[in-house]
Amino acid sequence: MLYTKNDLKTLYEIDDHLWLEETIKLLKANRLDELDIENLIEELEYLSKKDRNKAVSLLEQVIRHLLLLQYWSEEYQNSSAHWKAEIVSCRTQLRRHLTINLRQHLEQELNVIYQDALRYVIQKTRLNTFPTTCPYTLEQLLNENWQP
Repeated sequence: MLYTKNDLKTLYEIDDHLWLEETIKLLKANRLDELDIENLIEELEYLSKKDRNKAVSLLEQVIRHLLLLQYWSEEYQNSSAHWKAEIVSCRTQLRRHLTINLRQHLEQELNVIYQDALRYVIQKTRLNTFPTTCPYTLEQLLNENWQP
């Protein structure tokens, strides 16, 4: 079925998956003048933000678990295996997901990400012994074999 631009705009509101399929067909056919550019831009911006948020969330999880592993000695024996497994899982997902641009974003936002992780572990542990600034480099955080 052929859709006009207005049909595509309406389709976007009704069935975004079908809208996406039709948009892909138009792109593959190089029928660029028929595209619903406004919604296409919105979708691309959403995808970019979603990818960044996923990478940030995974890195924050790595930091949380490294902090717990390194500083929460009272729970080390009971929980260290779980924390180490979570670190492995998050690093694996990051490795599969990371691009040059996402890595640069993580580097730029590392201090903010660390502060978010720090608030979490302070709340979870009720300890105030964690470093106020990130004690890890991005390379350490991403290195599958590194632990403090």
